[in-house]
Amino acid sequence: MTLPDPDAALRRNLRRHQSMASGLLGLMAVSFGASLALPHGPAAELLLEASKAGVIGGVADWFAVTALFRHPLGLPIPHTAILPAQKERLGNALGRFIANHVVTEADVKKALATLDSPSLIRRFLSESTTTRPLAEALSSMLPRLLASIEDGRARRLLARLLPKLLGGQASGIIVARVLQGLVAGGKHQEVFSFIIQNLKETLLAREELLREAIKERVSEQGGKLVGWALGATVAKRVLTAVNQELERITPDSSEMREAFDEWVRREIDRLETDPARAAELGGAVKSVLSHETVRAWAWDIWARLRRALELDAANPHGRSVAVIESALASLSDSLERDASAKARVDSAFQSLILRALPALQTEGAAYIGRVVGAWDTRTITEKLELRVGKDLQFIRINGTLVGFVLGLAFAGAQLLAGK
Repeated sequence: MTLPDPDAALRRNLRRHQSMASGLLGLMAVSFGASLALPHGPAAELLLEASKAGVIGGVADWFAVTALFRHPLGLPIPHTAILPAQKERLGNALGRFIANHVVTEADVKKALATLDSPSLIRRFLSESTTTRPLAEALSSMLPRLLASIEDGRARRLLARLLPKLLGGQASGIIVARVLQGLVAGGKHQEVFSFIIQNLKETLLAREELLREAIKERVSEQGGKLVGWALGATVAKRVLTAVNQELERITPDSSEMREAFDEWVRREIDRLETDPARAAELGGAVKSVLSHETVRAWAWDIWARLRRALELDAANPHGRSVAVIESALASLSDSLERDASAKARVDSAFQSLILRALPALQTEGAAYIGRVVGAWDTRTITEKLELRVGKDLQFIRINGTLVGFVLGLAFAGAQLLAGK
């Protein structure tokens, strides 16, 4: 199937104007021939000189116009076929002109001022046909992003940064916010129950070791005789008392639970109001994060998490794609309802475009130069001639007419001077 020619109208228009210019030149040639056949006299002489000048003017301008695009009559005359021979310079000059005089910072600012970028982004993100492929593309980038963190330099940088970022006074405030969330939802008591349950299980599993440790402590403090006589009894009573107290800690009520709740709330208040306390906790966090064992444990968790993320990211129906798609939809909703979010996105979009503009101008100019320079001779000749050839034919027409008029005037002046 033959595709329609997009330049068909331009071709017809160019041929029509070429025919007009060539027809006028042909008329001058016919007039010149007729003047030679006419009987000698003033009228024949005027026609001869006028038509001769018209032919000369028309041929000269035909040569000039043709020389822009090709060699006239196929002859390799110097300084002809100018545009094809200078296509690289033409492309570079065109690219610089567009970059420096068309896509200027002032013009781009005017265009951005009338562009509602948040609405465009919202409409783009509101279509599932666009957000789904975008989410899949972003998800596919996760393995490369995660791999960059595995680089040794990245590990060392994170190892230095994390203690500094999380080891200051701010970390204490973060802990306070987390604790507030736990207390507000009653989750701190669930944490407390988890600790108590694990403590019970630990005591039960190591009861014999603890019994022997208590007996040894009694012997150290009271002597071997006291240890032999009372060590076992003291150990038994201590462990029984501890187990009984732990059993008293029920989900419904407990003095220890109430004391724990009071302590947590008091610590939250201290972390928020006492900079020294927050800094003290931050120092403890920094010390923990700086320990080699903690680092090794954290990187082991990270390695497991990374593998899980990579496997999920490779699955088009995985959780990663769904989360990213949901985030994009949430952004679309925010841009529809939140005026401040619209303003921030619009400002960020304009700032991004203006910061990238110098690079875009340079790359755009280079791109235009490369494209034009890569065109073959026939292509560049055809493209340029189709778009400016019509106007150039008027140069031929005007040259023919001007030559005819000047020839007529010159011949008339000579006749008058002779009389």
